[in-house]
Amino acid sequence: QVQLVESGGGLVQAGDSVKLSCAASGGTFSRDAMGWFRQAPGKEREFVSTTAWSHEYTYLPYYADSVKGRFTISRDSVNTVSLQMNSLKPEDTAVYYCALGRGVILPTERLHYGYWGQGTQVTVSS
Repeated sequence: QVQLVESGGGLVQAGDSVKLSCAASGGTFSRDAMGWFRQAPGKEREFVSTTAWSHEYTYLPYYADSVKGRFTISRDSVNTVSLQMNSLKPEDTAVYYCALGRGVILPTERLHYGYWGQGTQVTVSS
């Protein structure tokens, strides 16, 4: 049984940094996409960042335009991923979900991910 457990998050001020981590268990996910989505109150869950296996035997990072240059994703191992979030803004406030996708064709598409963590809250005050 695949399980994803997130850690990190919390209440911070605008301009601060936060690091999220996610560990997957129940298998080995060396060629699977693993990353982050977020959902703000009253909004759809949206793509933030992910790592996807490439044919060059490495993981390629993908970022939403809204976080490029501020967030950095790292595939620390085949089963763990972290997201360093810098220069946080109030609009980054959301529940952040770790996601795992097997056989992902479009790494930025939510529907391609079949496994989800329970989510961790990040609140950025102005």
